[in-house]
Parts: sequence; C-alpha cells; structure tokens
Amino acid sequence: MNTLKRIDKADYTLIQLHRGKVNAMNAEMVKELREVFQELENDPSIKGVILTGQPHYFSAGLDLIELFQYDKNQISTFFEAFGALYQQLVRFPKPFISAITGHAPAGGCVLAVTSDNRYMAEGDKYIIGLNEVTVNIQISQNLTEAYAFWMGDGRASRYILEGRLLSGPEALAAGLVDELVPLDEVLERAEKQMHTYLKADPEIWANTKKKVRKHWLDRLDPDGKQSLKEAATLWWKPEIRKKMEAYVLSFTSKAR
Repeated sequence: MNTLKRIDKADYTLIQLHRGKVNAMNAEMVKELREVFQELENDPSIKGVILTGQPHYFSAGLDLIELFQYDKNQISTFFEAFGALYQQLVRFPKPFISAITGHAPAGGCVLAVTSDNRYMAEGDKYIIGLNEVTVNIQISQNLTEAYAFWMGDGRASRYILEGRLLSGPEALAAGLVDELVPLDEVLERAEKQMHTYLKADPEIWANTKKKVRKHWLDRLDPDGKQSLKEAATLWWKPEIRKKMEAYVLSFTSKAR
C-alpha cells in the first residue's frame, strides 16, 4: 500500500494513514482503505481494527489540490468511492477504534465518526468536525446521520450548517470524541479499549454493535447515489470552482 501502513498485532490490526504530512485523502487512499477494510472484515484471525494517523494529523480531509484537477468522470467516481467507503466503515462488524493523533476536519472526521470509539490528542490547537459547508463541498444525507447519532439531531444540525470545527474540549463536551489524552498516549489508549472489547465473545459483540446502531443503519440510504450525484454536480458550479481555485492556489503557493 502506498498511502497506508498496516501493523498486525496478536488479535487486531493497526492501520495508519500515511500520505504526506497531513494525510490528505485522494482516490488512491480511498481505494486502499476500502480494500484493506474488506480484507480485515473477511479475515477471521483479525478481531478488531484501530485507525490512526501521524503526529499532529489524523487526516486533514480530502486532498482538494489533487481533486481540483480531476475531470468530471474522475470526480464522480471519487465521490461514489468515498460514499461507499463511509458505508463500509459504518457497517464494519468488528471492534473499530479511531486513535486521532491531531487534526481531523472534514474527510478526517468522516472516517472517525464511523468508529466505535474516538480517542483524540489533547490540546486546543487540534480540531475535528464536518466543515463541508465552509469549504463548498455538498455533504450527504448519510453523513449527517453519523453526526446525529453521536451528538443528537439538534446539535448536529447547528454544527453542520455552521460548518463548525471543534476543539478537543468542545468535541468531548458534544460527545463527538470519547476522551482526550496526550498525543503520545493516544494509540495506547485505543489499544487498551481494544483489549477490553476482545474479552467479549466476537459473535455476541458483533450482534450487539448491530443492535445499538440499528436506528443509525435504518436511516442510511444504502444506495446514496442521489446525494453523491448532487455533490459531483455542485463541484462544477462556476462560483464554487472559482472559490476552490483560489483555495488551491493559496495552498500551492504556501508549499513552494
């Protein structure tokens, strides 16, 4: 894998996002995540998965610099794949924990909210949240259901419409993350919780996870193509392209 690192432990696996400094997601990373999670789900020797990032960044979200260069077919394919990845992670039956090693806005938050637990590095500088509105990306109905599941409908609605990014303490208070720990202890805390889960009978645990997520799963559109088509269409809206181009140019100039 070019964008991920896999570390197999005795009964579970660590998947580290490993693409550049900020782990921005492109088509290749989405493809590799879908493939590895399918493999882990099908492997009976793997009892659980921890998803983590690199110091200071879990994932900065979608790689808008690369995505801006995609043609219409490529961007439609990307949104379909990203939507499929989200549903795959939401329905992942085994214990799945996110060790959030720093910033996790937008697409980074999308990955994290699908997991059973989220342990985040402490420090007000790190942020997490679905800020799609502020970066001119159309959020899907399916994704709003994840926010509502963890934070409640009212709070989720306000935060999504505001495109609000939360500090660690704000995310903890809202129920978006479970605990804040020092950066160098995030993975250790996630592994401690994994060991707790692995004490349970795996079939009973999986059945129970499905039951506690029933209302969330029932509200998901298993197809989701309309939302994805909407996002792909709005991607090409001239006003949005102009704003996105300015955003991309500002980041490109900083990188030079």
